[in-house]
Amino acid sequence: MKVYKELLLAWRARLRGDVNAMADAALRKTRSEANGDLSSMPIHMADIGSDNYEQEFTLSLMQSDEVTLDSIEAAIEKIEDGLFGLCEDCNAPISKARLNAIPYTPLCIKCAQKLERS
Repeated sequence: MKVYKELLLAWRARLRGDVNAMADAALRKTRSEANGDLSSMPIHMADIGSDNYEQEFTLSLMQSDEVTLDSIEAAIEKIEDGLFGLCEDCNAPISKARLNAIPYTPLCIKCAQKLERS
């Protein structure tokens, strides 16, 4: 369990840093702040569209990372409660191979496959 906890804590730290960096980049106030542009020339409409797309894409990535962070937090709590490695659906042990690949997974492979099919 100690190995998984250390792995989860490292992933959590990395993701928190990524989310903070993305938030800084996505939420800059103006195009000139983002690019360091000191010009007061009008901005082309296509540039504004590109900027909006980049901002929305970054916000979408942040949302995905937040979901992963929540899963990591839940896995850390399970370690502390002695419930780590048990499937939330069927209560069977989750294989070590699956936990090594996705240490924050709440489901065994059978239940995950069943969920994906439905």
